[in-house]
Amino acid sequence: MNVLLINGSPNVSGCTARALREVSYALENNGIATETIQIGNRDIRGCIACNYCKKQGKCVFDDIVNETAEKFCRADGLIIGSPVYYASANGTLISFLDRLFYSTCFDKTMKVGACVVSARRAGTTATFDQLNKYFTISNMPIASSQYWNEVHGFTPEDVERDKEGLQIMRTLGNNMAFLLKAIAMAKQAYGLPVKEERISTHFIQEK
Repeated sequence: MNVLLINGSPNVSGCTARALREVSYALENNGIATETIQIGNRDIRGCIACNYCKKQGKCVFDDIVNETAEKFCRADGLIIGSPVYYASANGTLISFLDRLFYSTCFDKTMKVGACVVSARRAGTTATFDQLNKYFTISNMPIASSQYWNEVHGFTPEDVERDKEGLQIMRTLGNNMAFLLKAIAMAKQAYGLPVKEERISTHFIQEK
């Protein structure tokens, strides 16, 4: 089993990376392989709603998004990490996630999702809510911890002193490993949940 971790911070060795590393340690201690992809320092443009992906099965912009899509397809879980900018996630990360989730047509049902956020002081819960929406629109169960998945500090050394935050990361990793294994057993015994044919409506109705 394997989990893909996305570091949305431009700082390769910053606070977000430290938080993700703590989750990764816990997952690996539970026998779950991990891979971290650094995207926060990449030049990633946003979705242009061209729908090329619906015809070709991949995004029209052939960059790190398409590379990650193949790994996401094979992964059992996905963890998204972001610093907090203006009480929201890094803009590069959001452009990446919009395209990744929209352009991938494979079934994400029961892939386990989680996000972690890092801030000097505030804006963590708004960013946490923002990132979790990618999972809840994709039939992906969310792994939780003993508190919201956040660490605080201005430097990695500050995060190192955030003992509660690092414990939250370890608990998240342990809980995610348990959930991954439980879902794998349930899939083997019962299969995936039955799906209805999708209904799409809008709020403007003809009279």
